[in-house]
Amino acid sequence: MTGGAFLSRREQFRSIESTNDIVRDWLTSGSPEVCLAVAAEQTAGRGRLGRAWVAPEGTALLLSLGFRPSYLEADRLWRLSAAVALAMADAAEDVAGLPLGALRLKWPNDIVVERPDGLRKLAGLLGEAEAAGTVQPLAVVGIGTNVDWPADRFPAELAGSMTSLRDVAGRSVDSDALLEEFLLRLEPRVLALREGRFDVSGWHERQVTTGRLVRLQGSGGEAQEALAVGVDGASGALIVRDPAGGPERDVLAGEIVQVRLAGVTP
Repeated sequence: MTGGAFLSRREQFRSIESTNDIVRDWLTSGSPEVCLAVAAEQTAGRGRLGRAWVAPEGTALLLSLGFRPSYLEADRLWRLSAAVALAMADAAEDVAGLPLGALRLKWPNDIVVERPDGLRKLAGLLGEAEAAGTVQPLAVVGIGTNVDWPADRFPAELAGSMTSLRDVAGRSVDSDALLEEFLLRLEPRVLALREGRFDVSGWHERQVTTGRLVRLQGSGGEAQEALAVGVDGASGALIVRDPAGGPERDVLAGEIVQVRLAGVTP
C-alpha cells in the first residue's frame, strides 16, 4: 500500500518480529524516505539499549519510519526522534481529548504522564542510524505507544510504571485514528527539518525533567544526582549541574543508561 506524497511506502502487518528491521531492509533496498511500517503485534520488538518492548496484539500502536536524512548533520540526527515524539504527543492529546501539555517528554526517549504517584510511561522511541555523516545516511525511528490497553491487563511487573491512552483518557481510544492524526502532525515537522528548522521551543516545553532533581545511571553502574536545568536544542543533550551549585554541563544520551526523577526542586 502506497502512502502518498509524504510517504513513499506504507505497509501494515498483523504480526512481525520488528518494524525497525523491516524499515531498515526497505531503506537498504533503495526505498526513498519516508517509509512506514505499522504492526498490530511485534514478537521481537526492542527499545533503547536492547530492552524488550512487548504489548498484546491490538493494544498499542507500533510503527517505524525510515529516513534518508542527508539534510541533517550527524550530530543533529537526534532531531528525527524528537520530531516523531512531538508529533505523537500532539496527536495523542488530540485523539484522546487530553489537555494540551498533559503528555510530557522524559529525556532522552520516552513520552510520559505525570501523576501524583510518579511518572507513567506511555510511549518509547528507538532511533537507529547507519552511515551518519556521509552523503547517504539511513535512519530508522521506531515508536511504540500504549493506546487501547486496559489498566487491569498491564503486566504486574510494569503496572506501577506504565500507562495507556485508554487509562489516561478513561475511555477507549482508536489506534487507527491516532495513526492518521500522527502522520498529519509529523509531515510538517519533517518538512521543517529538511528546510533546516526544528521546533526547539516545543521540545523544551514538553520536558518533564527541567527544574527537577534527576538520578543519572551510567553504563558502568555508577549513579549520581543532578539538577536538570534544560535541554540543548543543538546537541540534544540534557543540561545538568550539581544540586549545590556550580557550572552546567551536558549529558549525552549515549552516556546514560537510565534517568529517574529524584524529586522536585524547592
